Amino acid sequence: MGCVHGKCCCGEHTSSEDGSTDYRETGFVRSHRKNILAQRSLKRAPVPSHNFILEYTFFTQRGYYPDSPDKENQDSFCISTNLQGNPNVHFFGVYDGHGQLGSQCSNFVKDRLVEKLVNDPALLEDPVQAYNSAFLATNQELRSSSEIDDSMSGTTAITVLVIGDTLYVANVGDSRAVLAVKDGNRIVAEDLSSDQTPFRKDEYERVKLCGARVLSVDQVEGLKDPDIQSWGDEESRGGDPPRLWVPNGMYPGTAFTRSIGDSLAETIGVTALPEVKTFQLTPDHLFFVVASDGIFEFLTSQTVIDMAASYMDPRDACAAIAEKSYKLWLELENRTDDITIIIVQIKGTFRVGSDDINVGAVLNSGTGTPEIPAAHESDVHRSVRTSFSELHSDQPEASVMGPVHSAECTRPIE
Repeated sequence: MGCVHGKCCCGEHTSSEDGSTDYRETGFVRSHRKNILAQRSLKRAPVPSHNFILEYTFFTQRGYYPDSPDKENQDSFCISTNLQGNPNVHFFGVYDGHGQLGSQCSNFVKDRLVEKLVNDPALLEDPVQAYNSAFLATNQELRSSSEIDDSMSGTTAITVLVIGDTLYVANVGDSRAVLAVKDGNRIVAEDLSSDQTPFRKDEYERVKLCGARVLSVDQVEGLKDPDIQSWGDEESRGGDPPRLWVPNGMYPGTAFTRSIGDSLAETIGVTALPEVKTFQLTPDHLFFVVASDGIFEFLTSQTVIDMAASYMDPRDACAAIAEKSYKLWLELENRTDDITIIIVQIKGTFRVGSDDINVGAVLNSGTGTPEIPAAHESDVHRSVRTSFSELHSDQPEASVMGPVHSAECTRPIE
């Protein structure tokens, strides 16, 4: 529902207070159209406490905006491993900004949120409270920034914190995280987050109590009866979802009920307090996906999981899912949203108590990625699938103009 911008921090190397290196990924390769960034090879984050490995990759692409052909990709993301120097703690986040300064908001939050988690001494003792504090403090810091006016701009955030065999998922907005679960001969999608929009009765009632008018654009413009407070469900919403408006104005029009930033929307109930959910990993959990709503606008969680599981290589899966999303946007709208997806596979011999259980057998048998040797830093990336580049060669030239500015913040794995 909003667009996010991510700056390119390629080549930056910083040190955290615990002495570990914060490595900003180098080696990103832009496509010939300069609108795609993808990880060229799989990166690994071992979780030695439970004897498995997180093997991850990403893909991000600028949207097609016919009225703004030079608009940058506003999605940003952060992958940070070994938080606080702990090899069992890893972080994955996607940020989808919106508004005139959505790009600045997205980048600000991408950097600040993980920093606050890293610097919280209570992170491992109480991850939920650490998450709440980090989101609220980041929001307040953005509000106090003299360089960014967040009155009508902000960002959503979907993040997954891995601590040993537990996932802590914190969300504000309508991006999404989904877990792939082996169920007999099937792989089933389990949502790790719940989109925070007026389609949700609890969120609708919460913002109404804060004074928000909840209306679609057609209702605001008088084309539909504003007294009919029913818009169907999110899967069949079409292109005119319910939005939030101040009592006597035609703003801000947000289609989500939580975000970081958006100070005017905050007066009618939009909050930066995340919903934090906890999930215990088991050997039946194969991989998870973290993605902006550019992916999930027209694809269900199950479709995304099915597509991800059908590819031997998750890099190909990322490209195929983005391609499918892009095509659906062009078929159903006159534009596309920015698209960002991270796929994280759970691989190795999962330790449950005193038992070791192999994880990833389903994927390795033909519906996922085979084990690969750790790559040298000089061979960290490989190019995006040719088929995805070819897709865009068939689209109007405006649909593939402009560079992507997005960054990954990771610590290297020895």
